[in-house]
Amino acid sequence: MVTQTDPILGSVAVVGAGISGLTAAYRLKAEGVAVTVFEAEDGTGGKIRSVSQGGLTWERGPNTMTESDLEVSMLIDDLQLREKQQFPEMQSSRYIVKDGKPEMLPTNLVSFLGSKLLSARSKFNVFFEPFLWRNRTAAEVERLQMDESVGDFLERHFGHEIVDYIVDPFVAGTSGSDPASISIRYSFPDLWALEQRYGSIIVGAIKSSFSRKKEKKKSSRRPFSFIGGLQTLTDSLVERIGRECLKLNTPVLSLACSQQGNPVRDSWKVSYLQKSGNRVQPYGQIFDAVIMTAPLHNFQEMKVIKDGKQYLLDLVPKVIYQPLSILVMAFETKDIKRPLQGFGVLIPSKEQANGFQTLGTIFSSSMFPDRAPPNQMVFTTFIGGSRNRDLASFSFEQLREIAMSDLHRLVGVEGQPVAVKHTFWAEAFPQYSLDYAAVVAALEKLENDLPGFFYAGNHRGGLSVAKSLASGFNVADEVVKHLKLHSGRKLYTMASQ
Repeated sequence: MVTQTDPILGSVAVVGAGISGLTAAYRLKAEGVAVTVFEAEDGTGGKIRSVSQGGLTWERGPNTMTESDLEVSMLIDDLQLREKQQFPEMQSSRYIVKDGKPEMLPTNLVSFLGSKLLSARSKFNVFFEPFLWRNRTAAEVERLQMDESVGDFLERHFGHEIVDYIVDPFVAGTSGSDPASISIRYSFPDLWALEQRYGSIIVGAIKSSFSRKKEKKKSSRRPFSFIGGLQTLTDSLVERIGRECLKLNTPVLSLACSQQGNPVRDSWKVSYLQKSGNRVQPYGQIFDAVIMTAPLHNFQEMKVIKDGKQYLLDLVPKVIYQPLSILVMAFETKDIKRPLQGFGVLIPSKEQANGFQTLGTIFSSSMFPDRAPPNQMVFTTFIGGSRNRDLASFSFEQLREIAMSDLHRLVGVEGQPVAVKHTFWAEAFPQYSLDYAAVVAALEKLENDLPGFFYAGNHRGGLSVAKSLASGFNVADEVVKHLKLHSGRKLYTMASQ
């Protein structure tokens, strides 16, 4: 029997031990909240999984993150991880395939003017966007009852070639989707807001940049990782939270809240299965609030009860998820005949006509030289997404052949890899489709209908690691306000199951 008798602010269940759930749990514990984190899998971190073996370090999920959100900077400082932060070498060198060959993505005015990636017409469109951009016509607004797509939005501002050769590969590489299928309002809310306020994206970006400098906001879109990989971050969170607060191999079956008599404390019961060896036992535990960070398709498999009656979750629209296969391949340096130094290369959809089948490749050992054994080069290749959903689940041998073919054309790979690691994610990313406003509205309705229930994660606010972290950070603050609003601290007794 484990008993905690110190005065606490309240008790909260966090469902899901990914970056959002771990960040929320860490913040809550720091505020004096008793936290229990439920995770159906046998590990923490969600899709953040770093592996080191035989001198090779690789990621099974995201490779980098940014400090684009202030919450990221605050957490890194709080966890004292600055010394372990690792920035890619030559990260400004990025490539996009055009007409079958990798072309350097321009990084300044001179390289932009001389770039072969875009035609003279597209460069003209970029320079004169403040004068040439057009608003949506009344007919377009009436025809498109749903949100405008990323592709349509940016084509209005910059033309179709920018969409085909800049936007398309970027969207595929960061979300597995395509510009025609995702909402500008929810996928790139900052761009959408710039048009709402300034009309021109270029004018808005310049004015916003000056505004941030005046406000001295410290944020950076410079990508980074940590020594040992991104899992260094989630491992640090687990250490601070305490493993005694984690219940792994523990799928949640149902959530039940009782609002009769308008209670606030002890109003939620979490029912779950505890796996131990070959035994599986059902348990229940009482909490003051619940933070749900599990993917929506997992949440919808749970049962929710409100005041003794089932609360149907069919109000949440079905979300499309993009599948993705990740292949990490190490080669002897001598077998790379045309090496490209830099961050990586993205492949536009149009380049499928030239025989390419992958979404792109990160030059892992070029970014982080310490992650490869001496005299080896490591590449991380992505296959699948909305572009080729079926390819993502192809056999290991087929995927290896596809990746080898594209790498041969990109960097002159010859010979066989000395190591190949494969990870398949059936639901790598939720897609912010054109009707995604209905999903966001459904989540808000859930939180309004179920006092003490909060949703966090990459299903709203952004898909990146930084956005997911910020979501967990901010929802924890909302829960603390909720608990403080409804009476003060209490004596909390928890019996271990």
